[in-house]
Amino acid sequence: MTTLLGRRALLAGTAGLAGSAGLAGYGLVAPAIAAEAARPAGVPETAPVGALELARAVAAPTAPTGLVVARDGRMFVFMPRLDAETAFSIGAVAADGSVTPWPDAAMNRPDPKRPQDTLFHIPNGVFDRQDRLWVLDAGLLAAAAVPTPGAAKLLCFDGATGALLRNIPLGPVTEPTSSLNDLRIDRDAKAVFISDQGQDGHGALIAVDLASGRASRRLARHSSTESVKGILKVVEGQVLMKRNPDGVTSPVQGGANGIALSPDGRRVYYGPLMGRQLYSVDAGTLLDPEASDAAVAATVTDLGEKGMTGGLLCDDQDRLYLALQEFNGIGRRWPDGRIEVLATDPRLIWADTFWITPDRWLYVSSSQVNRRKEFNGGIDKVQPPYAMLRMRIDAGPA
Repeated sequence: MTTLLGRRALLAGTAGLAGSAGLAGYGLVAPAIAAEAARPAGVPETAPVGALELARAVAAPTAPTGLVVARDGRMFVFMPRLDAETAFSIGAVAADGSVTPWPDAAMNRPDPKRPQDTLFHIPNGVFDRQDRLWVLDAGLLAAAAVPTPGAAKLLCFDGATGALLRNIPLGPVTEPTSSLNDLRIDRDAKAVFISDQGQDGHGALIAVDLASGRASRRLARHSSTESVKGILKVVEGQVLMKRNPDGVTSPVQGGANGIALSPDGRRVYYGPLMGRQLYSVDAGTLLDPEASDAAVAATVTDLGEKGMTGGLLCDDQDRLYLALQEFNGIGRRWPDGRIEVLATDPRLIWADTFWITPDRWLYVSSSQVNRRKEFNGGIDKVQPPYAMLRMRIDAGPA
């Protein structure tokens, strides 16, 4: 079931209430929430709810923000090193939901003396059409830390064997407050586009020419990549704020976060974590080393409201999937600007990363980031296992 998501619904600060009342006030239907409330006694909570079904209950040691699914069905999750408790950053998920370090445990132990050879903070990865796994390493040892010198990098692995094929340094295009977040690769594996949300809310985009290995930092401190001041984000009925054990609070900041690429590879879509607007920019200009910052900025288009989202992803019809974190749901934006809600589900806690498989499954990760202790007065409210959900769609990957 789909319902049109109007402008008023996206503006509503209460849109993220987990209960159906928060949606009903704007004429939206929350079938998944209603189904959960009406679940018969004895039916396990892992049974399908609404339009989404549980693909895997992942017993990851820490919050997996990213996921990908290989063509042969293997699932990988990515766990950024938000603190010292992060055991490993890339995991292969078994059929029973157990997770093991990939490509091996040794590489997953960050070593500041070998920053280019070990994994530090992996928020996400993507498969290309040759089944190579491209992984983004932000080079961090904690969520709030200066990137370790030499550790920020773009890695390419053989998806089957785990052999490292390429290692592209990203240190020259990061800043002391960088927090590299997500990436997309074009169909021909000629370019990778990366979002940097910034620990201080000052974001940017990074374009990598894979032929030369040249990386360019673009749109730094441009309004489209900045965290929006004074904005509220409501997840599971609570305003998202940093909350210390002593009661001191501070606003959450997050610049350019979700990123997607149009099927023809000509437009990069993106938006801030703390912001409701969706933007696009010309991909060719991003990559052009001769283009000035002003020339890049001239190609930015404000596409209107997207809601408070995490991950973004395009399908082969240039429709953009939106991780609607306030709705515990999935939205879809059509090329003409219409937005619809495809599904809501109480298990989709902090919807984060999407992946579309060739057989037209849309996967989404439920990372529970809002339940982490830094947002709850030092109390860890995360409840593993983490739900990796999926639903059928009528399109393939872009």
